[in-house]
Amino acid sequence: MSRYEEIEQGLRAVQAQIARACQQAGRDIDSVTLLPVTKFHPVSDIAILQQLGITEVGENREQEARKKASELPSLRFSMIGHIQSKKCNAVARWADSVHSLDSLKLVEGLDRGVQRAIDAGERSENHTELNCFVQWSADGDTSRGGAPTTDLRYLAEAIMQTSHLKLSGLMVVPPREVPARSVFDQAQQLRMELAEEFHQDLQLSAGMSADLDDAIAAGSNIVRVGTAILGQRPLA
Repeated sequence: MSRYEEIEQGLRAVQAQIARACQQAGRDIDSVTLLPVTKFHPVSDIAILQQLGITEVGENREQEARKKASELPSLRFSMIGHIQSKKCNAVARWADSVHSLDSLKLVEGLDRGVQRAIDAGERSENHTELNCFVQWSADGDTSRGGAPTTDLRYLAEAIMQTSHLKLSGLMVVPPREVPARSVFDQAQQLRMELAEEFHQDLQLSAGMSADLDDAIAAGSNIVRVGTAILGQRPLA
């Protein structure tokens, strides 16, 4: 089997799983977006995904993502991994979305980075906003990424006050020791509260290969899937 056929098989299987989950949850399939996670996989694999109709992928590491984005300029790239504040300028050069915003330092750094990218001609005039999802730490252990519940509104408000960041939604990764469905239900409730308070149409980015059915049942709009589509990641 060719690599194209392997990836197509994986992609179609995940798309079918999403369709079944939407049907079971009584949701329109168009309300859920699949974001393939391509960390460590070569540009050739991502090019195949693009040929198969994928328009956006998720990456975890800035330097790797920047290189891939430069080679596939017509594809959108999302940053879904932890961002060091010193990397904000770099992320702002290539990212269409950031799913892992969890501090005021990142709000300020990314907003400043987008302006610098615009000034340097690295972001076009019709691409002056960076879509941002606030990452929620469901258990309050911020060492694993995410902001505690008490900081969500504060960060959402900070994003709303910037010139170049757009408040797009909430992201969560369930802690391993907690039932995923309960985390997704809480995240959906928090998303609805933020959407009402800030009068924004916000999305929930939640669910990966092992728990996307629960995420969709809870209301997730974006599921992030890697291994089930592309297979095991090559060694870094």
